[in-house]
Amino acid sequence: MTDRPTLRQQQGPAATRILGVGSSQPDRVVTNDDLSKIMDTNDQWIRDRVGIIERRFADKDELLVDMAVKAGAAALEDAGVDPSDVDTVIVPNCTMPGQIPNAAAQVADRIGIKAPGAFDLNAACAGFCYGLGVASDLIRAGSSQKVLVIGAEKLTDSVDPTDRANAIIFADGAGAALVGGSETPGIGPVAWGSAGDLVDTIYLRDGKWIYQEGQSVFRWATTQIAPIAVQALELAGLEPSDVDVLIPHQANLRIVDAIAKRLRKLGAREEMVVADDIKYSGNTSSASIPLALDHMRKAGTAKSGDVVLAVGFGAGLSYAGQAFICP
Repeated sequence: MTDRPTLRQQQGPAATRILGVGSSQPDRVVTNDDLSKIMDTNDQWIRDRVGIIERRFADKDELLVDMAVKAGAAALEDAGVDPSDVDTVIVPNCTMPGQIPNAAAQVADRIGIKAPGAFDLNAACAGFCYGLGVASDLIRAGSSQKVLVIGAEKLTDSVDPTDRANAIIFADGAGAALVGGSETPGIGPVAWGSAGDLVDTIYLRDGKWIYQEGQSVFRWATTQIAPIAVQALELAGLEPSDVDVLIPHQANLRIVDAIAKRLRKLGAREEMVVADDIKYSGNTSSASIPLALDHMRKAGTAKSGDVVLAVGFGAGLSYAGQAFICP
């Protein structure tokens, strides 16, 4: 009988945490009044419908990769980590102009990260939470040491400017988080899933324009996402009352408020801070959660050591969430 070779497997640290965050938005601010000049809408109608006051639009020559580079570099600076120490880059997005080349390798090279594992991840608006979950597991498995996760979108390239139901919502931007090993858990297990039977509620119409069945998505999100958030807390060994900061995907302020209300009925504290970044950033899909986190840290509404609960949801329909400690 011949002895067969035994494969070796790696084992990383038992826990992970977010080391730093960063974000980037275009300079161009577009108000509701600006939109009213090119379509049949008005400021009050938009505020009542989705809660948006203004959003950021990238110029034609400003690319998704450009915004991702700025956000990723900012996260490394925030963490005090040199690009040479990063070995993996993940760029959740759903708006790269073509399937190849991916954004991640280009972004990594421009930041100065040499020869990393680099891939894009498309879970639409749940993309950042998917990416954060993958990054944490890669590190704990020993496959990576430090992973840069950058949610980035240029949604304005995929929005029909004559479709007021969708053109008022979407915007451009990027948000990033650097993930590394930790002696104590700083990122909880990911709670994720999908509802593929509802794939037709959000899709690219004619292969070009983002289309969504607004009322169907609203009903689904306001009834199905809070239980996913609770599942993420249970996986992390937490209760709703432990949450200091809630960051749902910034899809619609009414959806955000409904999720927060449901969690408070389940025991979350009244003083729990709830992200409302959609008011001034619009819906930036994969970028919305890290963008909101970075803005809240800078504003002091999310503080180092706070327990944050994030939950993303969108096209697919895909959803994911996890609890983590604010860096």
